[in-house]
Amino acid sequence: MLPVDEIRLHFNPASLVLLNVVLGFLMFGIALDTRIEDFRRVARMPGAMAVGIGAQFVVLPAVTFALTLLLKPGPSIALGMILVACCPPGNISQILTHRARGNVALSVSMTAISNAISIVVMPLNFAFWGGMHPTAAPLLKTIALDPLDMLGHIVMIIGIPFVLGVACSHRLPGLTARIKKPVGIVSFVALIVFIVGAIAGNWRFFLDYVGLVLLAVVIHDALAFGTGYLCARLSGLGDYDRRAVAIEVGIRNSGLGLVLIFSFFGGLGGMAVVAGVWGFWDIIAGLALAGWWGRRPVAP
Repeated sequence: MLPVDEIRLHFNPASLVLLNVVLGFLMFGIALDTRIEDFRRVARMPGAMAVGIGAQFVVLPAVTFALTLLLKPGPSIALGMILVACCPPGNISQILTHRARGNVALSVSMTAISNAISIVVMPLNFAFWGGMHPTAAPLLKTIALDPLDMLGHIVMIIGIPFVLGVACSHRLPGLTARIKKPVGIVSFVALIVFIVGAIAGNWRFFLDYVGLVLLAVVIHDALAFGTGYLCARLSGLGDYDRRAVAIEVGIRNSGLGLVLIFSFFGGLGGMAVVAGVWGFWDIIAGLALAGWWGRRPVAP
């Protein structure tokens, strides 16, 4: 069995183009649920918003970096963990926040702001933490990743669809009300199908190497939820807001990570396996946490 850093997972180029379209459609669907009022709402809850944004873009990548130093996974696995931590929140965070009896308005606003910020911050964050890593940095240099290239790609599959979705929501509220639910369902199902397809097409590699990443993903995911909750608690936010922040920080858009891995890293083994496993485990852990909170009253 080859070392995980030496394998490349395969994904049909035509399928990758279609996956980019699906992800753009997914971001468009998220934006359809975004209102200009969501951005204005930030001014009315600046403390909670600042905590959530800081936990996502500053604390979580730093915690992830420390975790990779502690666990000492293979360089490509470490890069995959850092990339996932730098991704924006996933599109099911509001659903989970609602189930957890948390602040859905805060969750919606955080998703909108975080996805907008991630267009610029994500590639810079990844280049910074990946470039500092003692074992992953040499691997990153051999790939010769240009953050500006990644920025351009993210603008195409997140930025433009997000702006179009917000514009549609603002200008065509009637049309938006009719299409946002089917768009959200179809795009999410399509993304899951593609993730399953990526795994199925490389099933032997996933079977061979999933044991290397499963424990790391489980610990990493738990730390992501814990990071959001702890940051919110230390900042004095109430239980209602803490639940929203914890879920928003814990749910990462690993589908975007998988697209970037196949687009810029040639399906680098450890990175792809981490993103694929995270995509499923994150949903399972999020549903379990939301269900547990949902059975408990919000603390005053």
